[in-house]
Amino acid sequence: MSSEKTILSFTKAAKEKIKELIGAQDYKGVRISLKTRGCAALAYEMTFVKDKVLYDEVISLDESFKIFIQSKAVMFLIGTQMDYQETPLKSGFVFHNPQEKGKCGCGVSFYV
Repeated sequence: MSSEKTILSFTKAAKEKIKELIGAQDYKGVRISLKTRGCAALAYEMTFVKDKVLYDEVISLDESFKIFIQSKAVMFLIGTQMDYQETPLKSGFVFHNPQEKGKCGCGVSFYV
């Protein structure tokens, strides 16, 4: 049995939405990073990219696109699942991170 943990996994909804957003654009994939933001410290950031940044971790979801993970974000993302959710009030990507210890009141940032 392997003790290796997945850095980041994706629901079917998240994969489909990423593919849809990349569409016919000239992007190679999506970069996931963490930024210092909000009142709790860390916030997820997603950007569409044409190439990886030096030292990024790469996850190939299929032939059409890849996920690039900021090297300094890896330790904070281990075991996280990315989902895409739509409700009558909002839609967007949601990160289910088992390392999160709490979030700020406005929901913009989290801490570990």
